[in-house]
Amino acid sequence: MNYPQIQFSEHRQSEIDLYKLQELFNLAAFWAKGRSIEDLGIAIANSDPVISIWNGEQLIGFARATSDCIYRATIWDVVIHPEYRGTGLGRKLVETVLSHPRVIKVERVYLMTTHQQEFYERIGFQSNVSTTMVLYNQSQIETLPVTEVQLQESLGG
Repeated sequence: MNYPQIQFSEHRQSEIDLYKLQELFNLAAFWAKGRSIEDLGIAIANSDPVISIWNGEQLIGFARATSDCIYRATIWDVVIHPEYRGTGLGRKLVETVLSHPRVIKVERVYLMTTHQQEFYERIGFQSNVSTTMVLYNQSQIETLPVTEVQLQESLGG
């Protein structure tokens, strides 16, 4: 990789250009197409680190993470502009997130991927089918009423 004009940046939440990020997602990330500016702002405000890659004024890469700084972290939204794939920038981006102080000492780092398992395995990630579960938006799940009998049974009464 020989791109002297390429720069990696760590951002505070208010520093990322959400319109450029939305444009990159719409171009290069099928799983993130159509995300609203408002939702992107909320996601970034609740993430640390937030890392981007720039070629001059062009946003060409992005990743973010959430972490409790000791036990668990999750890497989110790793994306590289299609014209820059295969250059090593994606690997460097993930390694930059992994070396961040909020992530580096974490016991386990998770991520989700649909088609890039081999890419992440080359970095050191392993498939983990035993702990992967999902709970969809709580507002869409119908709450079942708990009767007094059910409550007593669950408490051993």
